[in-house]
Amino acid sequence: EPRDRGELKELLYESLQRGLLDADALAMMEGVLEVSEMHACDAMVPRSQMVVIPRKDKLSDVMPCVVESGHSRFPVIGEDRDEIEGVLLAKDLLRFFSEDAKPFDLTGLMRPALVIPESMRLDVLLREFRDSRNHLAIVVDEYGGVAGLITLEDVLEEIVGEIGDEHDEEEEADVTVLGDNRYMVNALTPIDEFNEAFQCNLSDE
Repeated sequence: EPRDRGELKELLYESLQRGLLDADALAMMEGVLEVSEMHACDAMVPRSQMVVIPRKDKLSDVMPCVVESGHSRFPVIGEDRDEIEGVLLAKDLLRFFSEDAKPFDLTGLMRPALVIPESMRLDVLLREFRDSRNHLAIVVDEYGGVAGLITLEDVLEEIVGEIGDEHDEEEEADVTVLGDNRYMVNALTPIDEFNEAFQCNLSDE
């Protein structure tokens, strides 16, 4: 029997070589192991990239944001991004397109936001999503400021890999070779991906 994670991974690789597992199953099992060692800050959407909706917005302001982003859930903010007042579900906007629709009231549509620390482990967060029936959480830093957001899909992608949908555009590579020792690097490239591409060992601290 395996005595630690290292031996368990070796056993999984042996199972792959013996044909007892296929590559997809192995990758998923590795993802399950890694999720228990990762934290919300490792998989979240950073604060600067959050698509948010100001509480004072009118329906005519909200709809273009919803359509353009393709998201299904949006943090609703007050004066700034540290003032999260709730979460808007895109499907709740449908009622305002009926003939007998009531006046638009964003405050009345908001649902309570699930707020978690950036140190929460992803396996714990997965259980929290299940128990609370939420699909989005606001991630806060040690000082209580908003650090970003994370969705159920973000956590699942750490296990099964990228989950694409009809709204996802094909992403450009983070590191592109331009020519003789010349590269173009996306400023948001994860440190581990950068280290792998350039065979270096930069810290993420």
